[in-house]
Formats: sequence, C-alpha cells, structure tokens
Amino acid sequence: MAKKKSKTTLKKKEEEFTYRGYTMAKLKKMKLDELVKLLCAKQRRKIKRTLRPEEEKLLEAVSSGKKDDIRTHLRDAIVLPSMIGKKIGIHNGKSFEYVEIKPEMIGHYLGEFALTRKRVSHGAAGVGATKSSKYVPLK
Repeated sequence: MAKKKSKTTLKKKEEEFTYRGYTMAKLKKMKLDELVKLLCAKQRRKIKRTLRPEEEKLLEAVSSGKKDDIRTHLRDAIVLPSMIGKKIGIHNGKSFEYVEIKPEMIGHYLGEFALTRKRVSHGAAGVGATKSSKYVPLK
C-alpha cells in the first residue's frame, strides 16, 4: 500500500523574491553605489549623475517612516528597495493614486504605476449619426 502524503508536503514553498540573485534582506542593506550596478542602464545613469534634491527628499521621507501618507509628483523617481512595503501617492495629473510598493517594482519608475489616461469606452451612435441610422424605427 502506498502512503498518502499530507497536505503540508504537497504545498509548494513560497520562494523568497530575489532581484538579480540578491534577496530582499541583502538589497536593503546595500549602499546605493552597489545597488546601481544591478539596475538597467537608464536607471543606473540617472542615479550616477546624482539625484535631484526633490528625489533625495522623497527618499528621506520614505526611509524615516514618520509619515504614513507620502505623496509625490515625481513620476520619474526610481523604485528602490528602501521603498518596499510603503504606500506612496503618485500624482497622475488630476489626483494622487496610492500604490503599495512591492519587490517586483524595483528598478521601475513610479509613473508606470499611476496611469495618466483613462480607458475610453465609446457608446452607441445616435440617431442620424450615420445614413443607415435614419431608418432605425424609433420607440
């Protein structure tokens, strides 16, 4: 007789997130210079040319953890490991969209997660809008 496996052994272990071979714990301990080497070329170049004062202020607000409500207009700010787990309000041109930063977002820009345009859903054409709609019987 074959033994039945318990449910605990059948479940897959949740794999810990890694970014380019580094775990989250190691990424959070890294200095910015070491982290830059892991990012893509455009992000690497932006950080090497030094961050703007507004971006430094955003990083300080995120790392201090004093504020729960962090709002920013910096759509071109890069998501860094220090931001993970925080809720950040990103301005989309009209209002702030709150986004919870997840590990998969590292290296992306904040603006990618707050869309600036709404999806268009067109309605039906009105009576007289086309030649064929003239012959539609009215109710």
